[in-house]
Amino acid sequence: MTTDTHKEVEERDRLNPVVFYSSVVGIVAFSLWTMLLTEQANAVIGAVLGWISQTFGWYYFLTVVIYLGFVIYLGFSRYGKIRLGPEHSRPDFNLFSWSAMLFSAGIGIGVIFFALAEPVTQFYNAPEAPDGQVAAARHAMQLTFLHWGLSGWGIYTLIGMALAFFSYRHNLPLTIRSALYPIFGQRIYGIIGHAVDTAAVLGTVFGIAASLGIGVIQLNFGLDYMFGIPESTWTQVVLVLGIVLFATISAITGVERGIRRLSEFNILLAVLLLLFVLFAGKTVFLLNALVMNIGDYLSGFVEMSFNTYAFDPPEDWLNAWTLFFWAWWIAWGPFVGLFLARISRGRTIRTFVLGTLTLPIIFMILWMSLLGNSAIDMAMNGASDFGQRIMENPPAGIYLFLEEYPAPIVTTMAVSILAIVFFVTSGDSGALVLSNFTSILKNVNSDAPIWMRILWSAVIGVLTLSLLLAGGLGALQSAVVITGLPFSIVLFFIIAGLHRALKMEAFKEDSRMLSLSSNLSGRTVGGRDKRDNWQHRIRRAMSFPNEKQAKRFMNETCLPALEAVRDSLSEQGVEVEVNQGVQNGYDYMSLNVDLQDEQNFTYQVWSQGFPTPGFAMHTPQADKRYYRVEVYLMEGSQGYDLMGYNREQVIEDVLDQYERHMQFLHLNRMEPGHINMPDSPEQPPA
Repeated sequence: MTTDTHKEVEERDRLNPVVFYSSVVGIVAFSLWTMLLTEQANAVIGAVLGWISQTFGWYYFLTVVIYLGFVIYLGFSRYGKIRLGPEHSRPDFNLFSWSAMLFSAGIGIGVIFFALAEPVTQFYNAPEAPDGQVAAARHAMQLTFLHWGLSGWGIYTLIGMALAFFSYRHNLPLTIRSALYPIFGQRIYGIIGHAVDTAAVLGTVFGIAASLGIGVIQLNFGLDYMFGIPESTWTQVVLVLGIVLFATISAITGVERGIRRLSEFNILLAVLLLLFVLFAGKTVFLLNALVMNIGDYLSGFVEMSFNTYAFDPPEDWLNAWTLFFWAWWIAWGPFVGLFLARISRGRTIRTFVLGTLTLPIIFMILWMSLLGNSAIDMAMNGASDFGQRIMENPPAGIYLFLEEYPAPIVTTMAVSILAIVFFVTSGDSGALVLSNFTSILKNVNSDAPIWMRILWSAVIGVLTLSLLLAGGLGALQSAVVITGLPFSIVLFFIIAGLHRALKMEAFKEDSRMLSLSSNLSGRTVGGRDKRDNWQHRIRRAMSFPNEKQAKRFMNETCLPALEAVRDSLSEQGVEVEVNQGVQNGYDYMSLNVDLQDEQNFTYQVWSQGFPTPGFAMHTPQADKRYYRVEVYLMEGSQGYDLMGYNREQVIEDVLDQYERHMQFLHLNRMEPGHINMPDSPEQPPA
């Protein structure tokens, strides 16, 4: 075989017609049905909701615990050190930006709507509430923390981790179907994958519509409260159109600019509001209550997570609260999961799990505790009409609450801005994610075309309006519980697929250790004595070659070495090719061994530049940048430099890695139902 020059096939981002049209047709048909036949739609939705609540209530409770347990297990297991991307990848966003986007996309407008409505409602009406106001108050905050805490974020973490792992480490599409590759293989590109992605799109759209519908109700009350603009259907229509417009503009600007900056602004504004409530209110009481709430939540977490109220099920309460929240988290899972994956490339599984299960939840605990305890304290100390008004009209809660604090005009304006930005960040993130779900993208790091984001913003707006017209908040909650059920089943396939793929990664690590003895032959230089060998190593350690020297080394040493291995393996009847080329300004060469039904072997060398250290700048002919020729396998950079090796040493290194791969294939074959992940193409360093 002769050496080939790799040529990229130009592909364009394009629509996935099956997923796109089936989703849009289903959404439009549902929207028309609910708007034109509202009474019939309400009756059918109510009947289906009742059947799900009576039949699958236990299932929702159990599945949420399983999802959370699985991601915690992965985070603290040996798999935790695996990166969500190639081994050489590093996070794209700093901790603050990442945390802000986690918070804004994963929680959204609901924290404003429910921060007062839920604690107060649970204080008065929670099932199995203990006697006495103090005990009832503590129980109310326990339930609030349950619905907004670890359980829901376990779902987001599971989906985000799976999508990032399969897309950024194995170059599969950034869609839900990719997580099923270890189970169904290439069939994910057929009807199975289309069905899974369509279910994800539908669940995502209904989840976002529920959030935006809650936001419209909240904003409508705020406008009435501040400016006398009446609460009406037409006002809500205008609000939806306006917010969809702003969300579209933000989505067009992409993650790095619009969504990131809005998220950072939102979290800063939310922190300022929290500090105001803390220091303008009963500061010591709120801090004591915060600590107590955390203890109550942690001590009662297991009991609450499994409490299905079997002997006296409060169906209306379950449908409006726990079942709704579990289904809402599941329905939002594809949306938030893809967005988390999109912003988390390069993080390890352990840091991803720890980050997503702590950073947003810390803020949620502070938010719910400070606002919720303040409201309950008002209700317990003479303001009973305050609590009743919040229960009867939940959107009024935050505005009625701020009336009791200084500068209510300023704070209500701040809350309204916060709600609008939450609204926009949910809408723009949703439009971006849905566009990616319904597209075939040539690069997992890219996003769908702008026209698709505009279209999905419009679809979200139409569905939100249809559900509001069909019955307001009740219809929104019912639709979410119904659509969350089928996707909850898909999550179990995701767990199975992710676990199988991670076991393969463990086999690769095991094969490294098992083949270590054969790799300890060293990199001795033929024809030299020991003195020459260690002196050569010193010269190599102090060498900082320039770009021209690196290219010459690759052409004069690496290329002949790869061709020699290719020729020898070809004599054994194995199909091998050597490629070389340039991608994104990086020179590379690769040896690709076709092992037919087994996982193929790929050995790559990439030349990349780095700033020359200061102590080396005084050496003769030193450049500002020096170059390393690093080894890359399918999982990314191996972290060592070949510069200074001779031809025989490069051949030995290739064979060391090839023997390690053979050991990995052996371990993989021994595993029942073993799988092969798709081959990764030549990818330049991050």
